[in-house]
Amino acid sequence: MLDDGPSGRREADGPVPGEGAAAGGAKPESPSWLDDLRRLGAGAKELFAAQLSLLSAEIGLARSGIVLMLFMGLAAIVFAVALGFTLLALAGWGLAQWFGSWAWALTVLAALQLVLLIGAILAFRRAMHWLTLPASRAEIASLAREAARRGKAEGERGE
Repeated sequence: MLDDGPSGRREADGPVPGEGAAAGGAKPESPSWLDDLRRLGAGAKELFAAQLSLLSAEIGLARSGIVLMLFMGLAAIVFAVALGFTLLALAGWGLAQWFGSWAWALTVLAALQLVLLIGAILAFRRAMHWLTLPASRAEIASLAREAARRGKAEGERGE
């Protein structure tokens, strides 16, 4: 026979419902909406982890693209300068054939390049002037003068 325990029941009997929960043994069952909320959180975490992984991969690709763009820009400049030299050589050869003298051909080429250089400098200076925003500065100065004049007029009327 089995002895009665301190609760007045036999040890062989199973646990009494609610008695184990009070003693800290078994966890109480959570409601189903909590399980749904946990699954929603896990799904959101998985979704955002995938998005973050995609974003980091795209940032790495963009970084590689920037480096490639810089190198290709440098290559394009080198090839453009080489093409310019080749075209100048052809123009010089053509002028030498026309004038019958390399000295005259090179003089004409130098004069042409000087004219183009002066034109480029003048265009650059004009663009620099546009960067100073002349119309906007004039408008702001006009507004400031108008506000100062009105303030002075109101100050004289108020005294």
